[in-house]
Amino acid sequence: MPRTVWSGAISFGLVTVPINVQSATEDHSIRFHQYHLEDMGRVRVRKYCEVEDREVRTDEIGKGYQLTKEQVIPISDDELRDLPLPTAKAIEIVAFVPLDSVDPIRIGEGYYLEPKEQVAAKPYKLLAMALARSSKVAVAKYAWSGRERLGLLRVRDDVIVLHAMRWPDEIRSPEELLPPPVELTDEEIEGALTLMDSMSRDDLDDPEFRDAYTEAVEQIIEAKREHREPPKLEEPEEKPGQLVDLMAALEESVQKAKASRGEDADVHEMPKKKTAKKQPAKKTARKTKPRKSKSA
Repeated sequence: MPRTVWSGAISFGLVTVPINVQSATEDHSIRFHQYHLEDMGRVRVRKYCEVEDREVRTDEIGKGYQLTKEQVIPISDDELRDLPLPTAKAIEIVAFVPLDSVDPIRIGEGYYLEPKEQVAAKPYKLLAMALARSSKVAVAKYAWSGRERLGLLRVRDDVIVLHAMRWPDEIRSPEELLPPPVELTDEEIEGALTLMDSMSRDDLDDPEFRDAYTEAVEQIIEAKREHREPPKLEEPEEKPGQLVDLMAALEESVQKAKASRGEDADVHEMPKKKTAKKQPAKKTARKTKPRKSKSA
């Protein structure tokens, strides 16, 4: 059972829905600690006070804002919790928008919202059904960890999900990363579409979508635990560093995709390169000498 990371309410006009917030994802990455290689002693990071030159306990540590080099303004958790904001204790819905109007780069971590009490069941269900029928998502404001945030509410399997969102000024412009201007032929674009068609799927429920790196690390750990040689992993296929023929690369990619999914994969044929038709040479008129007229 995941632990509750925040408790409050969803504010939907005059409707209030008490909720508990729980993380919607799990991190299965393998974590490593730092060790002294000579004796495998654990290396830890200790927290020291620069003024007293001693290690301090967790209950002695608080937040502060450095105003100047010599002056620090202390800020307590109670002061942050009691901020005079309507979003300090509630997720306040401010608008409903189509999902495709939200740039995915602004959408972050997801959290499940659980109705907190029996009295919250009906308004919770009301909001979830309204979101599902409208095919829209709710944009909301809320305050966590000392700052106001923007969030997106949507429905997944009848459960309301809150996604953290970036503010507009937190998204960097990609203009400086644009490639130089190039020209593409219709055949190259059609070739890319054919490759996309050969790689298309209806969903992501496939053994291919697994964490191969974590599996490989687990095999190494298990082998070392049993004092045997770790398994040798297959070397990835080397890819050429320079792309010479774009159409040839697209065609080869399509063939590999068809082979991986079976020869009967339903894909379009690669477009053929268009070659200019040879025009027949124009016949030139033969020059004839004018006949001399005979005099009477």
